[in-house]
Amino acid sequence: MIEFRSKAYYQVSAALAFGSFLVFCNLYLFQPMLPVLALHFSVSATQINWLLAAGTFTLALMLLPWAITSEIIGRRKVLFISLFLLPAIGLTSLLTDDLTLLIISRGLMGMALAGFTAVAVAYMAEEFSAKAFSHAIGAYISANSLGGISGRIFGGMLTDHFDWQTAVVCMAILSLIGAIVVALVLPKQEQPSVPSASLSQYHRIIFQHLRNKKIFFAMLIGGVNFALFVNLYTVTGFRLVSEPYFLPISIASMIFLCYLSGTVSSRLVGIWNHHFTPVLGMFFGTLISLLGMLVASSDSLVVILIGLNILSFGSFFTHSLAYGWVSQQADNAKSTATALYLVHYYISGSLGGFYLTYCWQHGGWDLVMLGSSLLYGAVFLFCWRLYRYTHTNRVWV
Repeated sequence: MIEFRSKAYYQVSAALAFGSFLVFCNLYLFQPMLPVLALHFSVSATQINWLLAAGTFTLALMLLPWAITSEIIGRRKVLFISLFLLPAIGLTSLLTDDLTLLIISRGLMGMALAGFTAVAVAYMAEEFSAKAFSHAIGAYISANSLGGISGRIFGGMLTDHFDWQTAVVCMAILSLIGAIVVALVLPKQEQPSVPSASLSQYHRIIFQHLRNKKIFFAMLIGGVNFALFVNLYTVTGFRLVSEPYFLPISIASMIFLCYLSGTVSSRLVGIWNHHFTPVLGMFFGTLISLLGMLVASSDSLVVILIGLNILSFGSFFTHSLAYGWVSQQADNAKSTATALYLVHYYISGSLGGFYLTYCWQHGGWDLVMLGSSLLYGAVFLFCWRLYRYTHTNRVWV
């Protein structure tokens, strides 16, 4: 096992974090462009949301197939296949200016991204000691945050000053260089994965994970948490380029710097787990996220930014705890368990986009807040159920 603060710990952590950075740069490259592309293609906010939802939805659909594949051929091979597909698929976006084909290309990108996303945490869970894993998961999710920030700002700035095609080309070049670096740095697994079941048995393993309520409720918490987080940012982007703000896309995309507070909170997970329970942390993270949304309802740009920072802090804290919890609670086939978590995570993110952009189109920010409040109520309910099951071990019906 790789111990905390060993040379191997830093080497593996850095390689996986950088790979994660590339993945989330590619996944969210198009998010700040949505208001501009909605005008370019003369479609509504809900329709243009498919450019973001296609990637997250296909990512969710491919997580389990990639996870099962990694159980058979090994985690490391899947990680590399996924990373080297990114520049190739990214460049296919340049072949068309048709919205439908562009959405399809983003769907293909999501399928490629799923390979790295499904396997990286399971790789760490197998290779690291418990202490090393609890710290590494925070660093990994911090890299998720930094990748999301960088991809969005990168896409917004280049689209504003050049065009969306330039942003895609530059991201493809960065992805190719990054994939080569990860391939050179990431060592072979000291404890390579061994298939815990035949391919025909994996449907039983999936249902086994879903029947484990300690895992199931954490999946629901992570999914709805993400639906709120990522789509409140999407709606805020539309809000800031509209009246009375009329901000250019390059400036509006800077709101994603507020993700940095999430980078900080995800690194605090290891400390929290030494003193308190993860379930309690999920509850408080959600409460902080709700507070952030309420603060961001202000008309002041400064206060909106403060609210987004609070929102990011709470959302990433909840996600880090729920994500790590699922991997640790799985008795076997950890890659499949974490993939199931991310299926909930990204499908919820995709559906939440249509839900909140619909609220924005038909009722403005007031309806967005009302719709979001219903989802926050659901997360609190799931936290309560997970707490009850964890502490009383009652069978959930």
